[in-house]
Amino acid sequence: MTEPILQLIDCTRVHGQGETAVRALDGVSVQVQPGELVAVMGPSGSGKSTLLNLAGALDLPTSGQVVISGQSTSQLRPDDLAALRRRKVGVVFQDLNLIPSLTAAENIGLPLELDGRRVSEARRAAVGALHELGLDDLADRYPDQMSGGQQQRVAIARALVGERRLVLADEPTGALDSVTGDGVLAVLRARCDAGAAGLLVTHEARHAGWADRVIYLRDGKVVDEAVGR
Repeated sequence: MTEPILQLIDCTRVHGQGETAVRALDGVSVQVQPGELVAVMGPSGSGKSTLLNLAGALDLPTSGQVVISGQSTSQLRPDDLAALRRRKVGVVFQDLNLIPSLTAAENIGLPLELDGRRVSEARRAAVGALHELGLDDLADRYPDQMSGGQQQRVAIARALVGERRLVLADEPTGALDSVTGDGVLAVLRARCDAGAAGLLVTHEARHAGWADRVIYLRDGKVVDEAVGR
């Protein structure tokens, strides 16, 4: 059996201390195989975003272990953790996090440049990612020259560029109409079908329908799991 690209092993995340401590995740175990898209659903405050932050090495568990492509995030030095995020993990944030002073192509290519790739090489990869999402004409536009939906798709292109084996998406179709949103989910699905692992946080059942499995969170615990498509 192939090794999972992502493993969360008995992960707990506690924010704060003492009487004000909040247990955002409580003993959660999840694994995602190559070629698999897993959707995460649950009410507000159930721990979905916390799970995504741990899965993307943006945060570390209070206890338990997160393993990405065979590497435990808690055992890596900060520089190595940053390199793991750049090379292996693509994240689509709810608030997009596009840099206003960079064009679409520059925003998308930035993770590659930070990893030492030549500007011309990063540009080619960025243009290719834009093409995959039908956004060829946006390469040289700045975020304030795009609609909200276009910004959303540029953020998705940034998450998909390069050799990322793990793609994490937090409500990636929030600013998009249903047709465009389905197009974005189709690209995410295709990336997983090509061998990546995907984790999709969503509150819409029809979006979860693109996934192979659906995990349900409540009060920081996995309470149910179902087969998707």
